[in-house]
Amino acid sequence: MKRQYHIDLGPGEVAPTILLCGDPERADRVAKHFDKVRLRRAHREYVTVTGTYRGVPLSVMGTGIGPDNVEIAVVELSQLVKSPTFIRLGSCGALQKDIRISDLIVTSASVRLENTSLYFVPEGYPAASHYEVQVAIAKACAGLGHPYHVGLTATAPGFYGAQGRVVPPFYPRDPGVVDRLAKIGVLNLEMEASCLLTLASAARFRAGAVCAVYAERPRGKFADAAQRKRGEARVIEAGLAAALELDRLDRAKKARRLKTWVPEAF
Repeated sequence: MKRQYHIDLGPGEVAPTILLCGDPERADRVAKHFDKVRLRRAHREYVTVTGTYRGVPLSVMGTGIGPDNVEIAVVELSQLVKSPTFIRLGSCGALQKDIRISDLIVTSASVRLENTSLYFVPEGYPAASHYEVQVAIAKACAGLGHPYHVGLTATAPGFYGAQGRVVPPFYPRDPGVVDRLAKIGVLNLEMEASCLLTLASAARFRAGAVCAVYAERPRGKFADAAQRKRGEARVIEAGLAAALELDRLDRAKKARRLKTWVPEAF
């Protein structure tokens, strides 16, 4: 193993469970919850903090926005950790009318509107959460009492044209994309999940995602500063609690010599 080019991390500097967020400043806000920090590294847009949370080794990385940045992060982090688990802590726009600003959305799978993942797998390859991570996040949300929804996400490669936003003098080719996604049951639209989930599945890693709602697209409503702060606090709490739950599951699987989690066993 050697120090990785874009993230500037080397062997022993990354924990097996890694929280990913698009906003580099969010990484530092996550790390404020750690019991102990043993490393902070900032290189290019990548900000990484490694430490422990309630005794569990964790890393958090701010990757910057978009699937291309996530590709670099996942590929390079996986060179340093044999079998990493990734949990995305993001923000999103809700597409369904029953979802409110500051709610959390747990991704079961994501519609791949981005094309970064196409350089690894064919078009029909599913971008699915690992079921253990999905269950751990949902359990964390429920235990914390945060309003949450579980279902399909869509991942766009951009914020404006790819999400159908009209901002003159720029006009998207597909202004109806949000309505069509909503009609087929997609809960939310964001910019990183499908690349993360596709790469993790292809490499046989665990990965999942949870996003705070910053916009209600059907109503044209956007979160104010207080609502964004509340949503971010919720998504951080959920991600940290999910990491603890996965640690508990892994220890129980090891004790019972099980390869995967099944409800009857726990």
